[in-house]
Amino acid sequence: MIKIKRYAAIDIGSNAMRLLITNIVEQEGKEPQFNKSSLVRVPIRLGQDAFTVGEISPENIERMTDAMRAFYLLMKVHKVEKYMAFATSAMREAYNGKEVVAHIKKKADIKIEIIDGKKEATIIASTDLHHLLKTDQTYLFVDVGGGSTEFTLFSNGKMVNSRSFKAGTVRLLNNMVCDFVWDEIEKWIKKNTEDYEEVTLIGSGGNINKLFKMSGKPQEKPLSYIYVNSQYAFLNTLSYEQRISELGLNPDRADVIIPATRIYLNAMKWSGARQIYVPKIGLSDGIVKAMYYEKI
Repeated sequence: MIKIKRYAAIDIGSNAMRLLITNIVEQEGKEPQFNKSSLVRVPIRLGQDAFTVGEISPENIERMTDAMRAFYLLMKVHKVEKYMAFATSAMREAYNGKEVVAHIKKKADIKIEIIDGKKEATIIASTDLHHLLKTDQTYLFVDVGGGSTEFTLFSNGKMVNSRSFKAGTVRLLNNMVCDFVWDEIEKWIKKNTEDYEEVTLIGSGGNINKLFKMSGKPQEKPLSYIYVNSQYAFLNTLSYEQRISELGLNPDRADVIIPATRIYLNAMKWSGARQIYVPKIGLSDGIVKAMYYEKI
């Protein structure tokens, strides 16, 4: 007997908002299957407001409310039985973040929780990450967002340490990440990886997924440091317009892909990693799984 549950996750990031609707197939004696039913991404760059002026602008509150109304209707059409909506860095730092949450609850009937970097990293780690981790190896998991980057070290299949830094793509675009933050990241990575002979990176986030797609590699194969470095150099030779017209990147991806690649490259350099794996996981996948297994 097969039973299907429909869960949804809303991820309100600094660069975009996502609605993921998942079919969870339950069959007696088998592991549940998580099948993506629908994924909608709306490019509302909340970080542009939050990190530069400290508040979400009236225009973006309006756009966000419209997006949430649409998400509400999509969940209704898909007959979603359970959902959770989490907001990260931009909403954390906007002084009107709580007001925006209340406004959306009133206008779109969607309840949003603003979470910190640590909870964000924990939720992402509750995805299929444990299937990838070989118990005799050490991994540095790097999730690059618009406002922050989460670093989590795994060794022997267990989490060793985790830290969130205010170094995200939207911040970098606005020259809001000072040398001190880079120094802190370098120190943290080196200190936490120095006792391990070999470290492999696992990358998460829209930009590394795009880089991986452009490589044409099969999903289970990693990207090498040399490849990521050469792509970084190549992207820097193109103008913003060329990245859109020649590479087919979305306008809201074509600018942030360069600072994101810089973060992954630095993480590889400072940890001595020669390879980066790019599984298809993110905050929305983590929310669905954490809801299902009642971890949140």
